[in-house]
Amino acid sequence: MPGTQARVATVAIAGLGLIGGSLAAALRESGFAARIVGWGRRDTSLRRGVELGVIDAYTLSLEEALAADIFVICTPTLVAADLLQDVLRLTLDSDRPPVITDAASVKGNLQRAALDACDGSFPAHLVLGHPIAGSERSGVDAAQADLYRDHRVILTPQAETDAAALALVRDMWLATGAEVVEMDVARHDAVLAATSHLPHVLAYALVDALARSDASEEIFRFAAGGFRDFTRIASSDPVMWRDIAIANRPALLEAIDQFSAHLGELRAAVETGDADGLHSTFTRAKAARDRFAASLAERGKGSSDAAAVGQPETAKRIQSQE
Repeated sequence: MPGTQARVATVAIAGLGLIGGSLAAALRESGFAARIVGWGRRDTSLRRGVELGVIDAYTLSLEEALAADIFVICTPTLVAADLLQDVLRLTLDSDRPPVITDAASVKGNLQRAALDACDGSFPAHLVLGHPIAGSERSGVDAAQADLYRDHRVILTPQAETDAAALALVRDMWLATGAEVVEMDVARHDAVLAATSHLPHVLAYALVDALARSDASEEIFRFAAGGFRDFTRIASSDPVMWRDIAIANRPALLEAIDQFSAHLGELRAAVETGDADGLHSTFTRAKAARDRFAASLAERGKGSSDAAAVGQPETAKRIQSQE
């Protein structure tokens, strides 16, 4: 909380959009760091971050930013992999390198980037992570200090990861109000492909298909709340989700194939008038969805989601799981 002793002197955040900006705002509010510095290639969003009070200062020098205690990469997924390699090459020979972490939605490509930059060995001062939170909005103006509160953050430490570095990154996310868990890299990417990346692909595909229909004007004019809520994540940043789809290609393709096979079974049931088959599928899905909503409510973050089961219009935030 403000007024408490800071855990570290400086946190540097690379990429001051919704994710990075919200992290900066949360860390400033909690007092975790005495100083929050933004870094980027251009200063537009960085200057705006200072104006909004999200960060204390900014620099366009990567070397200056790496003088921080913690360096957090919050850029789009494919950019994050390239930036990580630059950062590792600049810090590998340092006597006191910063703890490096990230907020990208895919971990496998970053793991590979780290191994490539370090000649096949995983750097001890790197802790890959992913906050399961987001919004269809983007940019530093959308930053929210409470974005991560009561949300999960997944860390994917390796055998080589330094225990003190892992503890520091864990404490950083705990300071935002998040729940921190650990997971294997491959498992993370498979789980997120199914629960986040596939839903975004489906939302984009549905809206695009309907928009290209000859009846698109009538379709969107008469679309109800269910359509609005299901497709709202199609308002998310297309560049970010393009990069996520490419970065997590193997796991996402597997998720798409599994869904396509199940959709094919549903199509066959509709075509043949298989009422029992359709009812069984819908009943299983409803039970699973209700269990999910109850689980969210128990964790203290499902009030709006639980309400949305019966009243979609009451949902206050879309969990786009970036």
